[in-house]
Amino acid sequence: MSTVRRQRVMMTTDTVGGVWRYATTLAIALGDLGVEVHLVTLGRRMNSDQRADIAGAGIRLFETDLALEWQDPEGRDIDHARRVLHAIACDVQPDLVHLNSFREATFAWQAPVLVVAHSCVRSWGLACDETRFLQEPRWQCYSARVAEGLRSAAAWVAPSRSFGETVGRLYDPPRPGRPIWNGIASRFDIPANKQMVVLAAGRMWDRAKNMRALAEIAAGCPCPIHVAGSGADQDGLPRDLHPLGELAHAELQQWMSRAAIFVSPALYEPFGLSVLEAATAGCALVLSDIPTFRELWQDAAVFVPPGDISALRSTLNWLVADQAARIVLQDAARQRARRYTLCRTAKAYADFYGELLAPASPPHHSNIPAEAFA
Repeated sequence: MSTVRRQRVMMTTDTVGGVWRYATTLAIALGDLGVEVHLVTLGRRMNSDQRADIAGAGIRLFETDLALEWQDPEGRDIDHARRVLHAIACDVQPDLVHLNSFREATFAWQAPVLVVAHSCVRSWGLACDETRFLQEPRWQCYSARVAEGLRSAAAWVAPSRSFGETVGRLYDPPRPGRPIWNGIASRFDIPANKQMVVLAAGRMWDRAKNMRALAEIAAGCPCPIHVAGSGADQDGLPRDLHPLGELAHAELQQWMSRAAIFVSPALYEPFGLSVLEAATAGCALVLSDIPTFRELWQDAAVFVPPGDISALRSTLNWLVADQAARIVLQDAARQRARRYTLCRTAKAYADFYGELLAPASPPHHSNIPAEAFA
């Protein structure tokens, strides 16, 4: 149990992808540590499954229709967003503002601001070799606002050391960031009756997730490849690739419990919550060889060069055929996943909040060794 005084935190989140899962589970865990979290949504309205995620959790919710920063790169919605969020802050009276985006840090808050850098369009474009659009004036404006947000914040966090280094290199913030690995609730059951199924999760249309690589190898894979995520049910995919569509979180977890192998051929991934969830569910991991995955899963996964279709095909064929290797990798992934627990993540944030709120005691920004997370 954290020893910091009870804090009141206003936390923003979007309702798309991993940030929603990160924010809601963290908010609930922080509540168990005595932190009072007021959650503010941006982007699309919550669906029924998302409402169920926080039902009865004691989290006060403010739902807005504000555009996400990547949906409004020119900043046309900024004045409106400032008014809406300041009105909420006047109601909440937070001790600290925890932003899961960048540009809102530039607003004149009356409390310390912590920015968490989950992703950004500029790093996405560079990783995916999609750089031409970044020269457009609207995306230049977007990048300038990201940099301004990092300058304005009292502190910033990255979910992995490698992505923190990317943010530092691209935006040169005046203060070093602090790496705090994401975490999920521990599982005490060991999934049984694994099926010879390969599972992947990601938006089919997102080049960063690189799901198209699986479409190229599906016909030759000796077992079914199932893909969960929006766009996975679109026309034009090979019939050997089995689309699951966008699943509720509980349904995705059930698939992970059954699947023997989880694959992520991503070109870009600042953390990868779905990989962690699959590891916790006892899947053998086949991951692209990118810095984030090396940082988190070294010696607990098989790595293939990103974009190397031949290597991806041969690796999956080998693991499907070699039961002993699968069992070793499944156990290694499950053991490594124990580093990334929700309890540890929540305590790291609660302690950091305490540093930011301590009078005459600025937060310590020195680089933290990886062992501090183990």
